[in-house]
Amino acid sequence: MSSDVERPVTARTSERGAATRAALLQAAREVFVSKGFAEAGVTDVVGRADASVGSLYHHFSGKADLYLTLFEEFQAKQGRRTKQAVREARAEGESDPMRVFLRAARAYLDGCLEERELAALFLRGDGPPGFEVVMRDRLRKWAELNATLFEDEGALVVVVTGALAAAVNEVVRTGDPQLADDVLAIIGQIRPAASATGPAGG
Repeated sequence: MSSDVERPVTARTSERGAATRAALLQAAREVFVSKGFAEAGVTDVVGRADASVGSLYHHFSGKADLYLTLFEEFQAKQGRRTKQAVREARAEGESDPMRVFLRAARAYLDGCLEERELAALFLRGDGPPGFEVVMRDRLRKWAELNATLFEDEGALVVVVTGALAAAVNEVVRTGDPQLADDVLAIIGQIRPAASATGPAGG
């Protein structure tokens, strides 16, 4: 009997905790974007979220944890975007690895444009100590994912991954969707070394 009474209270507490956590993350996003990570303070975040310092430390270990959580959530959303684009391309019968890659890349760039301020935050180098290692690790994993598309084409993976990483930086900096289109059109013309150096047709 008592468990029936306690269950809704637990649910309400859980919902309130989730709402507080979401408010803290949204506040952190706004504060980091406007002030930068280094200049932002925990008091700025809790003030923006209308929460207490204690509630922040209940959900996060500190300012760096807020930043890294925002990054991981952004990357998870970007991962869902690109996987969906790959699934759709393959469902439509697309089997060319480059065209599948370009669909995923377009989805990733669209996500960067949609959340440009947040993407710019992670690219500008103003993060917690060690964040550059996190970014390098993410790029390595991205290259490994691309390698599953371009089997036995290690050099091609390096080139397209590097080109797209540079494109992400410039598209986020400019906010120009046409630049995204133009870059992807050029990347789409890149071919493996064997076919690039083979005899010209004619």
